Amino acid sequence: MLFLLSPAKSLDYDTPLPAGLPHTLPAFVPQAEQLIAVLRDKSPQEIASLMSISDPLAALNVARYAAWRPRFTADNARQAVMAFNGDVYEGLQAPTLSPDELNWAQQHLAILSGLYGVLRPLDWMQPYRLEMGTRLATSAGANLYQFWGRRIAEHLNQRLAQDITPVVVNLASQEYFKSVDLKTLKARVIECVFEDYKNGQYKIISFYAKRARGLMARYAIQQRVTTPHQLEGFDLEGYAWAPGASTPERLVFRRQAT
Repeated sequence: MLFLLSPAKSLDYDTPLPAGLPHTLPAFVPQAEQLIAVLRDKSPQEIASLMSISDPLAALNVARYAAWRPRFTADNARQAVMAFNGDVYEGLQAPTLSPDELNWAQQHLAILSGLYGVLRPLDWMQPYRLEMGTRLATSAGANLYQFWGRRIAEHLNQRLAQDITPVVVNLASQEYFKSVDLKTLKARVIECVFEDYKNGQYKIISFYAKRARGLMARYAIQQRVTTPHQLEGFDLEGYAWAPGASTPERLVFRRQAT
């Protein structure tokens, strides 16, 4: 079983890392280098327009592309699960996981990435910004979905090759999950949906849903979840499985109040 997460726009390369934290290298460094080469050809103004970001953010990321190197070291990179700093990762709280829990996460968690394709939690990552939905033209096509093609799904298949009944639990956004070619993927896909009660009805509230995806990943890590049925026990921060609103492929979790 593999759990898929989106990356985060916000990064943290300043907080000290846990002592003795191991690292691995990303699977798609040559492909990332190709994308960096394309990005380096663009001016700060072009980056700002392409990514719909402010001029200061564009300048920051142009500097990141210029500094990026195909050789990863402790000076220019840190483990992905410790570098991402958005709502999902606030829920995951990776720095508080034990070494054994991080090792389990390394085997069962995959972070989708516009630049790196797929990252394991302990893969070293140099800072970047490149959302999967960015219409960055390359020799492979007009956008990153065409650039990555079947590679991401094939990589997930390899990671699931030892599973008798492979399952992918999608905790990523649709923008990122679209990078997984479902015709290539040889696994059952289960989606987790998180709803909060507001104004008389249950609805998906983006901020809470993102945090809940991280909470579900944390729950899976700490409970060593290996079957879809075990997901139904998720109960962090007041959420509970709603069987009446769920299907076997779409598990809905609800809570009354935040």
